[in-house]
Amino acid sequence: MTKPELIKQIATTFSEKIPFNKLIGLRIKQCEREICSVEFDNKPELVGNFVQGILHGGVIASSIDVAGGIMAAIGLMQKNPETHQQELLDKIAKLGTIDLRIDYVRPGRGSVFEATAKILRAGNKVAVVRMELHNEEGILIALGTGTYLIG
Repeated sequence: MTKPELIKQIATTFSEKIPFNKLIGLRIKQCEREICSVEFDNKPELVGNFVQGILHGGVIASSIDVAGGIMAAIGLMQKNPETHQQELLDKIAKLGTIDLRIDYVRPGRGSVFEATAKILRAGNKVAVVRMELHNEEGILIALGTGTYLIG
């Protein structure tokens, strides 16, 4: 399997195999060596403030965390390009969020949201990723920084 195929497999696993991500309705929009993005539609089950109809903060954090986790896995692949595929998959299976900081910049208004992630640093055991969530108008809703255990 080539590296792009492996990236696609990892992204598909995050969006289709994890029940909570399926519940939110996360879809992989883009996954490459430099950036990963996931998107989802707003729906009544995801609203936190029913009076204003804005997205729940936990959904915002979860979507940002998923984008960051996928990017951390891609960072692991980039850091270890010669590692055997099965060894990479075994490490990725142990991937976990160590720390996640979310800055809620604006209320989560919109009909479609996109969380993007970029690697800040990928080490042998830990990756640091910067994430953003925008609505369909490109309005910034939240920023995040995640630290992920990758080894």
